[in-house]
Amino acid sequence: MQPNVGGIDRVVRVVLGAAIIGWGVYAHSWWGVIGVPILLSGLTGVCFAYKLLGVSTCKVKQS
Repeated sequence: MQPNVGGIDRVVRVVLGAAIIGWGVYAHSWWGVIGVPILLSGLTGVCFAYKLLGVSTCKVKQS
């Protein structure tokens, strides 16, 4: 899969995903699970919502 998440976007997703997961663990809430796909998209550089919408914040040239 082609990366479609750029540098700053990736950092924000990793921090936000980890924070949501951490809050879920701290609060003993299943809502922390929402942070998992956010964290994974930041770590892998691929966002399926971006792919569906045809959006890319990544500066890598796509062939």
